[in-house]
Amino acid sequence: MLIIPAIDIRAGRCVRLLHGELDKETIYYEDPVEAALRWQSEGARRLHLVDLDGAFAGEMKNAAVIEQVVKAVNIPVQMGGGIRDMATAEDLFARGVERVILGTVAVTDPELLKAMCSNFPGRVMAGLDARNGSVAIRGWVDDSGLRAVDLARSMAGLGVAEIVYTDIARDGALTGPNLTALREMAEALEIDVIASGGVSSLDDIKNLLQLEPLGVTGVIVGQAFYTGRLDMARALAIQGVD
Repeated sequence: MLIIPAIDIRAGRCVRLLHGELDKETIYYEDPVEAALRWQSEGARRLHLVDLDGAFAGEMKNAAVIEQVVKAVNIPVQMGGGIRDMATAEDLFARGVERVILGTVAVTDPELLKAMCSNFPGRVMAGLDARNGSVAIRGWVDDSGLRAVDLARSMAGLGVAEIVYTDIARDGALTGPNLTALREMAEALEIDVIASGGVSSLDDIKNLLQLEPLGVTGVIVGQAFYTGRLDMARALAIQGVD
């Protein structure tokens, strides 16, 4: 299972938000490159970047910083937040991003999602951010009224490579992942699911490993790494990764 550190960027800095709320921000690194190099040195095999400003504004706001991160590391970077058109995806690929994650536009414009998947096979992911099982969009501000599992099935049919499933209520809260929702998602799909939100301990990693045979092949970890509650080396060691 991939253990993927999260680097959330706001105003050019590496931050974490509690439940995605802007007034509940903690700054961890003034320079996100420093965070990226740390996680790579500790054994990460992929990084998860989010342009928080882009997610709320509806357009990329930290492209230059993201490019700096990508150029500083030699592991793949997946990136989301504010990707609402083909040109933005093309720009990110040109900057060296390996995979893009579509959230809001994947819900509001499935034809664009389909076109992106066709143009960039294997490089487009869908980010489903759910609150009580319903997908939220536009930086988690609006409720789409759509069930996460139903939407995931539709997106898989359009060609996305992976689904990133985030439980908003658990994001940054260190309360453990929503294993029930993840199991339901994985059992409903033939593509891989990346878990996000709530991971706080080695026991959480062990519990997620039980879902790996179903298709939960990765987990994004943010707050637990930044606060020191979870150690990358120990997380990798319990699954036999050096």
